[in-house]
Amino acid sequence: MSTDDQTQPRGAQRNRPEHVDALASTVISVLRGRQVVSFDGLRQFVLDHMMRAILGHGTFSADGLLAELRGYRLTVDSIIDQYVPHVARILGEQWVSDKISFADVTIGSMRLQSLLAVASSSTRSDVGPNAHFIHALVLVPQGEQHFLGASVVASQIRRMGCDVDMSYDEDMGTLTARLMHCVPDIILITCARRETLESVTNTVQTIRNAVSECPVLALGGAIGMKKEDVIKMTGVDIVTNVAEEAVALCAMRAKPQGSR
Repeated sequence: MSTDDQTQPRGAQRNRPEHVDALASTVISVLRGRQVVSFDGLRQFVLDHMMRAILGHGTFSADGLLAELRGYRLTVDSIIDQYVPHVARILGEQWVSDKISFADVTIGSMRLQSLLAVASSSTRSDVGPNAHFIHALVLVPQGEQHFLGASVVASQIRRMGCDVDMSYDEDMGTLTARLMHCVPDIILITCARRETLESVTNTVQTIRNAVSECPVLALGGAIGMKKEDVIKMTGVDIVTNVAEEAVALCAMRAKPQGSR
């Protein structure tokens, strides 16, 4: 008759050193931590890692950080569209709460911009049936200081197959000259603060006065007002934070290529 005691650990488990159990517990704890998600459904440990990377005092490598993020099985699209904007918001929140300095925010934003540029260069356009002929201008109006969001939008619509130009803090004369030279099919204006809405309104009026056939005017950003009120105040055609919605409206209105 067998005398094995099934209630006791078998084999190597009987004599397993305590440090092995401690290591196993650490590994399990780390793995569980990697499952924690933020309010927006993003992986918290990735956000924490990105914050350490962009605020660190050592040498920063955008290529290296991108490779690390890709190693976490993140798509380039999710890095550009979700993680970079979220980390930018965390930077702003920590500055407002005096957890980091303005210098930290500036350096962190520059590093995020560098990461965004490297990530965007590695993407390919997904050209749809109505996107290839669309020429877009992403415009940051005067008085607006948030440039990272505009770069994210530009990357998004480039991946849709659109041709994209950028306009940063141009005065009305420079903007008018730009439009007299080339009129885009759509202008996407970014606005992160209510205080900038007056500048947006002036920009919209300048655009409408400069061209006989006005492009689609879209406005996006963390404005915090009802869309109907913003449209009435500024004169834009659409208020949305979804680039696809703005491009879809443009595609419906656009004329066949070469007709302009």
